Amino acid sequence: RDLRTARALTYTCYQMYARQKTGIAPEYVRFGTNDMSVPGDAPFYILRPETVESFYYLSVLTGDPIYREWGWEVFQSIEKYCRTKYGYGSLKNVNLPNSVEDRMESFFMAETLKYLYLLFDPDSEIDILHKHVFNTEAHPVKILSDVATV
Repeated sequence: RDLRTARALTYTCYQMYARQKTGIAPEYVRFGTNDMSVPGDAPFYILRPETVESFYYLSVLTGDPIYREWGWEVFQSIEKYCRTKYGYGSLKNVNLPNSVEDRMESFFMAETLKYLYLLFDPDSEIDILHKHVFNTEAHPVKILSDVATV
């Protein structure tokens, strides 16, 4: 049941990207009866990692290639619409392709790009099922099996 819910929520997150002109999700959406819309106070994208993080986890857990496909779509959109001369920038409006700002949050490289890299690295030594856990900044931490339990 939990995996089914995770897949459905991640599909919804993917749709937040896929339904925008740039292929990039706004800060949040409003859900109507049968659709979602971008509120006037949230059309921006600040390079957040949460959706691609979900793609990574579900790719590892299920082996389903759809999560890599979605990750690749997101990556291509970031490259096309967020790339700047010296890095990447936020978008003021995900439905205005030329609205990139010269501002990059630190978590973009620390988390968003890291999860995208890991999503496409089948030979990674990171084993989230048995040996590692990620902290809140996407740094892998080895699980110590010889630590006494309290």
